[in-house]
Amino acid sequence: MKKLLLLLTGLNLALVINHEASAQSLKSVLVEQLKTTHNKKDWFVPINIALEGLTPEQAMWKDGSGNHSVGQLAYHLMFWNERQLATFKGEKNKDFSGNNEETFNSFDKNSWTQTVAKLDKIMTDLEKIVEGADEAKLKEWAPTIANISTHNAYHTGQIIFVRKLHGAWDPEKGVK
Repeated sequence: MKKLLLLLTGLNLALVINHEASAQSLKSVLVEQLKTTHNKKDWFVPINIALEGLTPEQAMWKDGSGNHSVGQLAYHLMFWNERQLATFKGEKNKDFSGNNEETFNSFDKNSWTQTVAKLDKIMTDLEKIVEGADEAKLKEWAPTIANISTHNAYHTGQIIFVRKLHGAWDPEKGVK
């Protein structure tokens, strides 16, 4: 009997795969994780819905206590997802100093529309590369993909919280 056991521990999702589990089962779980943090509403609001309808000015808003803006959070997700996509493709990543603050602070309101579109494309491309991966790649990438999904969900929650603080969140989108 094929089994796939998912253990949820805190914010980390650990995949424990029975030796008989098929690569297709692993693939479907990984793609589902990516989609539910991208554009498929399931247990929580995905990033596309969390960003939907924001103006550049709303995306720039900060609460005054040092928290990041929605735009900065979206840019951060775009930055890290793009780097991981390049790694999966075997491409060389752009130079990076290692200072994580840079991954938030390169956002400005003039790039809002492009940031949202690019993040959506990167997420779609991540899904496609996982859908096309063979069993060996899936096993190698599974922990990273689980972390990508957790990271995306974490920051999407922050985005919704910032929108709520700003009064720019419609609770009908899924979070009251």
